Amino acid sequence: MNKLKCRQKNNELPGAELKMTNEELKQCMLELLPDAAFEEGGEWLVVTPDATQWKRFALQLREFSTLHFDYLFCLSCIDWKTHFTMVYHFTSTKFRHTLVVKIKLDRTNPVIDTVCDIWRTAEFHEREVYDLFGVQFTHHPDLRRLFMTDDWKGWPLRKDYEDPVNMIKL
Repeated sequence: MNKLKCRQKNNELPGAELKMTNEELKQCMLELLPDAAFEEGGEWLVVTPDATQWKRFALQLREFSTLHFDYLFCLSCIDWKTHFTMVYHFTSTKFRHTLVVKIKLDRTNPVIDTVCDIWRTAEFHEREVYDLFGVQFTHHPDLRRLFMTDDWKGWPLRKDYEDPVNMIKL
């Protein structure tokens, strides 16, 4: 497995590792993405890489033995009217540290690489985001509607969505 300079702390028991603090995780993230931006003040560390760096960064989160983010437990999208933000929540089942990744997407052409080949849980989460927001996940093996019918027009959770039948307009 790949190694980072940042290391896990050892517990009193030989070989036992502890969860990294947010500051320790931040140092590891800076090794992976020296120009990474962070959101401060929350319970979990939030890193905001550029969408072009996403796939490589995602692979590193999973592969580096000191991070071992093996579980994607939430994937969601936020419509800010001017842009979309993809939000990924990860945890390491081995070390118990948690990380949030937020990626800004262009609202007129929301495209991002799939991560379902890295975390299997992403497959249906990405289909849900596609179905409700219209985000395109490149190289997704089965990107199609999940909840809405195949002939449904539009993306019902977008703020500019208009439903003529129910007369809903946000």
